[in-house]
Amino acid sequence: MGGVPAAREALGILTFLASRPGPVGASTLARELELPRSTTYHLLAELLAADFVVHLPEERAYGLGVAAFEVGSAYLRHDPLERLARPLLTRLVEQTRETAQLGILQGNETVYLLKEQPRSPLTLVTDVGVRLPAHLTASGRAMLAHLPAAQVRALFPTAATFTSRTGLGPASLRELRETIRVESQQGYAEEHGLVTAGYASVAACVFDHGARPTAAVALTFSADVDPRRRARLGGAVVAAADALTGRISGRRPA
Repeated sequence: MGGVPAAREALGILTFLASRPGPVGASTLARELELPRSTTYHLLAELLAADFVVHLPEERAYGLGVAAFEVGSAYLRHDPLERLARPLLTRLVEQTRETAQLGILQGNETVYLLKEQPRSPLTLVTDVGVRLPAHLTASGRAMLAHLPAAQVRALFPTAATFTSRTGLGPASLRELRETIRVESQQGYAEEHGLVTAGYASVAACVFDHGARPTAAVALTFSADVDPRRRARLGGAVVAAADALTGRISGRRPA
């Protein structure tokens, strides 16, 4: 085996194991990755020796080892999402002269990780570390639109979960589903005065390698912006979100 093919095949095993909910047998690995059985066992032996894979003899299967966990933990410690997103948000602010933010979904809340502002910034409640109800924020709904219906239902199980800040926004699961359906077809989410009266936002979803929602890029601006400019700002967040999706090796859902 040449060095490059062997590395590619070993990475294929790790990626496959990471995508499965539990340990996998060597025969399944060989079949799914279209590898010769001898090659599969040789690669597994090397990965075992380096602690990237662990063997479970009672189950006759293999799972990810501690070295894979350590690599993943190091990735998280280096704040890769924020590092990769910051230059894109800076460029977005230069392009639009509006406030740009990066948010993620935690439970049924939007948590803001980054905020880039123009020279004359708006005074916003949203800041790094702030949590807001996801159904009220453009960032939150941009991500909710790409979750399975059952997961959205689990995040908003009762009417009490549909809190309001300004008296506006979805007040039921049916209203939320209809809102995110329309926004999904539009390509980006938008809110007008749901978080703070007098302000509006547009946001687009960022996807991981499995086409799952992982973050959202948003712009916040005065609510009196005319519809044509609002549509241009929507296009700008879609472009920035797509660029970040590419930077994290993600892909849009089919």
